[in-house]
Amino acid sequence: MFIFLIQKIFYGILVLFGVTTVIFFLFNILPGDPARMMLDQREDAKQLKVIKAKYAFDRPVFEQYLLYLNDISPISIHSKKDGAFSSLNKNKYSYIALFSNLNYSIVLKKPYLRDSFIRKDTPVLSIINDTFKNTFILAISSLSIATIIGLLFGILSALYKNTFVDRFILFLSVLGMSIPSFFAAIIIAWIFGFLLTSYTGLSMTGNLFEVDDYGDGVYLKLQNLILPSITLGIRPLSIVVQFCRNSLIEVLSMDYIRTAYAKGLHRKSVIFKHAIRNAFNPLITVISGWLASLFAGSVFVEYVFGWNGIGKEIVDSLNNMDLPVIMGIVLFIALIFVTINILVDIIYTWIDPRIKIK
Repeated sequence: MFIFLIQKIFYGILVLFGVTTVIFFLFNILPGDPARMMLDQREDAKQLKVIKAKYAFDRPVFEQYLLYLNDISPISIHSKKDGAFSSLNKNKYSYIALFSNLNYSIVLKKPYLRDSFIRKDTPVLSIINDTFKNTFILAISSLSIATIIGLLFGILSALYKNTFVDRFILFLSVLGMSIPSFFAAIIIAWIFGFLLTSYTGLSMTGNLFEVDDYGDGVYLKLQNLILPSITLGIRPLSIVVQFCRNSLIEVLSMDYIRTAYAKGLHRKSVIFKHAIRNAFNPLITVISGWLASLFAGSVFVEYVFGWNGIGKEIVDSLNNMDLPVIMGIVLFIALIFVTINILVDIIYTWIDPRIKIK
């Protein structure tokens, strides 16, 4: 088990390193000068020079890349003189010195994703912390809806294979997979949040917490979660229906199921005690994979519904060319993918004892 975890963590680190490299060089070849955007209309040659020196925009791209790796790494090198590893941000975070000599110090610290270009002195980690909790609630709500309804429809579709019920459920699932998220968000917001708002009591936009009209404080508004949760859950619901149906049909055709029937077990007992449990294994990968995907794929849904989450933050940061925020969020989502994949591999061994960790 220990070797298995070490291997998975090592592969995860390689994935994160690859993601970091790609997003850094991708965003650093984009047109536009971040220094000019930060100064807006107040720019002059002297201010531009100060900003470029402060954020290392005046250094070669590869040296900027080394500095970024140094900042986001838990173990960093601090040079006491100018060079590729002289961290620009070592005064921005607390750290523990592991080794030090006249020229270098090796320190242990929390990964530092730097500060926002647009919001002065606001750490990227703080922005992620403020927005991710809203996205997490939205993703869990959406996945819960998709899992519960998807399993119910998938089981019904498998039990009534090739009947009208089966065909109708399959039609709905194909329709759900075919509709783009942004289109579904616009239609659902327009119908239930605008046309039928007097009946549903729902609005087109809103956050989980809203400020009182009279400024008396912040209050919880759960009804704002309903429409974006349903919208974001449509595609995973459709996938869960089809996987559950196909997996259960395959399990019901196996020899041990026929043996259970031959022994006189009731149909309900065979289905719920034997078939469904074994049919759930492939669903774990599907559901866990969609959980990570919902964090990354909530951009359009959050933007349409005005949900103050990590997806909407990505759009706003792209509009403002706030590169540290974009890169930090992408890296954070990649970390979620890696973590969930490791947890899924561990859960597999608990559910199916036939799977052995080597």
